[in-house]
Parts: sequence; structure tokens; C-alpha cells
Amino acid sequence: MFVMYCNSAPTMYNSSHYASCNKSDDFKYPMYNVVFSLVFVIGLIFNMVAVYIFGCTLKIRNETTTYMINLVVSDSFFVLSLPFRIVYFIRREWMFGSVLCKISVALFYTNMYGSILFLTCISVDRFLAIVHPFRSQVIRNKRNAKLACCLVWVMILSGSIPTGLLLDTTSPKNDNASKYYCFENYSKKQWKAELSKVVIFIETVGFIIPLLLNVFCSIMVLRTLRRPQTVSRGGVLNKTKILRMVFVHLFVFCFCFIPYNVNLIFYALVRSNILKGCYAESVVRTIYPIALCLAVTNCCFDPVIYYFTSESIQTSIKRKSTVWHNGARLMDRLQMDSTQSSPSTTPRTLTLKTLRTKMFSTESKV
Repeated sequence: MFVMYCNSAPTMYNSSHYASCNKSDDFKYPMYNVVFSLVFVIGLIFNMVAVYIFGCTLKIRNETTTYMINLVVSDSFFVLSLPFRIVYFIRREWMFGSVLCKISVALFYTNMYGSILFLTCISVDRFLAIVHPFRSQVIRNKRNAKLACCLVWVMILSGSIPTGLLLDTTSPKNDNASKYYCFENYSKKQWKAELSKVVIFIETVGFIIPLLLNVFCSIMVLRTLRRPQTVSRGGVLNKTKILRMVFVHLFVFCFCFIPYNVNLIFYALVRSNILKGCYAESVVRTIYPIALCLAVTNCCFDPVIYYFTSESIQTSIKRKSTVWHNGARLMDRLQMDSTQSSPSTTPRTLTLKTLRTKMFSTESKV
């Protein structure tokens, strides 16, 4: 992460400007601990459920589920890296080595901009399916979806890996070389030489262009749904489901990604000395931790998008829920029958065999 200057070192880079503008942002550490811990627990549960659905129960694979599978891979790797961050924010010292710090930083940006780009792919796919349902049949296939996913991975890795490699995890104070920091030790020199270019690349490719595409696709879908022939063709119920998809998608995009990326642009301007003044520095330093906490919640919201976007996932979840509900009812009924009858007329093996047969019969009907 392009996190703010270390809280304890106004002379981190021997800069009188930063010393004169020194302002403590220690409030971020307790907030990080709480938010990151919640995101880890909720994100781990939601994404493990998503992995199970995509890997074990989902029978139909299409273009949308291809994007979602890649999105859940990105989310899962990031969630598994959160415990290292939580320990770091509690102790305020990185104990896991330089390599793991670089990997953790790269995973953060891989997750954020991977989520943005894969959600954009889903939005474009929905735009083609609704606005151009016949002409897009040649384009919308699993092969092209896989090619689009490969292109997304190339773009996000070309931005996130250099960001991680450029990170210097050495102590900001030369007289305390045994203490190491991570996520918050980019020097002013690094910002001017390399990081400003990286920010321009990831903000342009990973945020501004996807934002414009999402807004354009959503507007075109909403315009198409307003046409009377669209309602007569798809039905009012189908129109309501599509509207719900669009609004959930836009809400997650705006809530998670816009605050962080807009603030990152201003933060880069401050660190590169393009935008000067203690007030500007104070504002971006105050907003940054809050925007970062909003950004990391995307791995909890992505499974919600899976549910609202894919009808096959909804069907799979409902089918499993119905099977388990009917199985529980059958179990209760058989236990009640077994208590009312003698052991000689209702052997245990017969009861289990009957239960298994009925449960499989119920699942096949659903």
C-alpha cells in the first residue's frame, strides 16, 4: 500500500517540510486492526463458500462465471495475506522478512485492480448481452472470456509487481536498524523517480478507464430497459433482476474503489511535491486510512455480486438449500416414525437406506 509516512518519524527522510507538517495519524492502527480482522473472517467464509460453489456444485459455466472464478482467486489470495498485516499493525513492526512484505503489497494491488477490471468485464458482458443480444453472440463465448482474463492478469501484475519490488522495508531511522517497517516506507526520491509513474499507470488502466466503462455500460443498460419492447421481451420480473444487478454492481464499485483511488491521486501529487502545503498533506493523510478500510472490504462484497449477477449461482444455492431443508425434514420424520414403531419392524439399516434414497430423489427433483 502507498501508506502514509511512519507515525514516529517526522525526520524519516531528513525533510524539513515533512517535519514542519508533522501530524500524528496513530488513529489508523486500531481502525486497521478492527476492519482488517473483520474482513479476514467474513472474506474467508464468503470466499470459501464461493470456491465450493464454483468448484463443486456449479454445473453451468459461461462467460460471467469465468470472470467470477478469476475474481474469487484474486480475493482468496488477498484474504490469506491479511493476518500478516494485522500482526504488523498490532506490533507496528514487520517480522516476516522483506520478501513477504513485497508479496503482501503486490497482493493488495493485485486484488484491488483485479477486482475493478474483472467487475468491468462482467459489466461489459452484461452490456453486450442486453443492449446487443444478437450481434454479441459471436463475441460472447468462453474462449474470449478466458483471453480477457489473461489480459487482465497481465495488466494488474505489470502494475502490482513493480510496486512491491520498489518497496524499501528498512527502518526509517538509521539508528534503529533492527526495526523494520512495511507498507509505509516509500521515500520521496522513490516517489519522484518511479512511483509517480506507477501510480499514473495503475490509476489510468486500473481505475479511470474501468470507471468510465462501468458508467457507460450501466447507462446503456438502463436506457435499453426503459424501452417498451424490452419489457415485453424479457418480462417485468427479469427487468427488476437486471436493475438490481446494475445497482449492486455500481454500489460496490463506488463504495470500495472511488474513495481510495481519488485520494491516491492527490496523495501522489503531495508526495511528488506537485501539490504543496501542510493542509493538503493533512487532508490526504486523514482520508487515506478510511479509504483504505473501505477498499479492502471489496473481497467481502464480491461474493454478493456473484449471487446477484449469476442466475446459475442463485439456482445452485437454492437447490442445495432445498435439498438440505428437505433432508432435515425427512430425518425428523424418520426419527419420529422410529420412536413410534418397534425395533423389529424398523431396523436402523433400513432407516438410513430409506433416508438416503429419499434425499437423492428429492435432489433430482429440484
